[in-house]
Amino acid sequence: MSMARVMVVQQKQLAFSLPPSSLSDFHGIRLNQPIQYKRKEWHKPKGALQVTASSAKKILIMGGTRFIGVFLSRLLVKEGHQVTLFTRGKAPITQQLPGESDTDFSDFSSKILHLKGDRKDYDFVKSSLAAEGFDVVYDINGREAEEVEPILDALPNLEQYIYCSSAGVYLKSDLLPHFEIDAVDPKSRHKGKLETESLLQSKDVNWTSIRPVYIYGPLNYNPVEEWFFHRLKAGRPIPVPNSGVQITQLGHVKDLATAFIQVLGNEKASKQIFNISGEKYVTFDGLARACAKAGGFPEPEIIHYNPKEFDFGKKKAFPFRDQHFFASVDKAKSVLGWKPEFDLVEGLTDSYNLDFGRGTFRKEADFTTDDMIIGKSLVLQS
Repeated sequence: MSMARVMVVQQKQLAFSLPPSSLSDFHGIRLNQPIQYKRKEWHKPKGALQVTASSAKKILIMGGTRFIGVFLSRLLVKEGHQVTLFTRGKAPITQQLPGESDTDFSDFSSKILHLKGDRKDYDFVKSSLAAEGFDVVYDINGREAEEVEPILDALPNLEQYIYCSSAGVYLKSDLLPHFEIDAVDPKSRHKGKLETESLLQSKDVNWTSIRPVYIYGPLNYNPVEEWFFHRLKAGRPIPVPNSGVQITQLGHVKDLATAFIQVLGNEKASKQIFNISGEKYVTFDGLARACAKAGGFPEPEIIHYNPKEFDFGKKKAFPFRDQHFFASVDKAKSVLGWKPEFDLVEGLTDSYNLDFGRGTFRKEADFTTDDMIIGKSLVLQS
């Protein structure tokens, strides 16, 4: 145990899974029993392992203190699993969430475990994980395949490896939405995640990979909705590249956490990839208006600009890739019985009320590129 350096606040006997009716928390997460659908399109590969979710598991989450893992770990603990977070220990392991009751936070804090280390210290990863013998690994922050191999080596009896990939691995295409069987781009900035999926496929391990599109929600460390909220709060115009009718897609972090729960021990998820995001797509202009509605702001003034006419240096003038980018979630709905809880405005409202609306955000507002765009727009108008 000393080798693994497990830190426990208070370890209690964990209960088995709670009934679905008791799993309602955080203003919108509802874990309903997955409905079993039959669709011929999605085939389970030969050799897929049989796994069960009927008993409590010893689960390791790689990461877990920033965004996705914060919500996922709470759901897993609520279901009665023994959950350990593997982090470098730079951030507190437990922080009370906005809207989380004192009772729920106390219960979570008393059960969550911590394994402190650097996942790039492969010798430590192997020795500490081998000493613990986890049943399931949720890899939330893995970026490179070489980071995964030591974990697999350390856990030869691993029941399931659940990986957070990205829809950014898909090859840019004129034909949308992206499906899980679509061509991928080996040169994408997410190529490490693609290589990790390939590694998992090549190993004798039961794996599941989740490909989110853009994730949003409370505690989001990427400036997705926060970028719009900053401008709306300041009463500024919202600069949107080109026509503003580019179509994109956002998925709420709590819906993503629910999907991660629904693949656990699910034989239909064995050796499968699932896109996870919202059910509807939205234009850039529509997203600006949705953020305004969520935060109770007036209809925003939107300024369109041609990015090629500006030199922004290393600054990012807009938080989304300037193209159509969205994926089908039909497979997750039909195979897992998963369905997003939030529509876009509801989800943005949840994010605003529990985060930005309380005065909390990850990055300070920077309107430098906005001023360049607005300045040129005013010159053209005059």
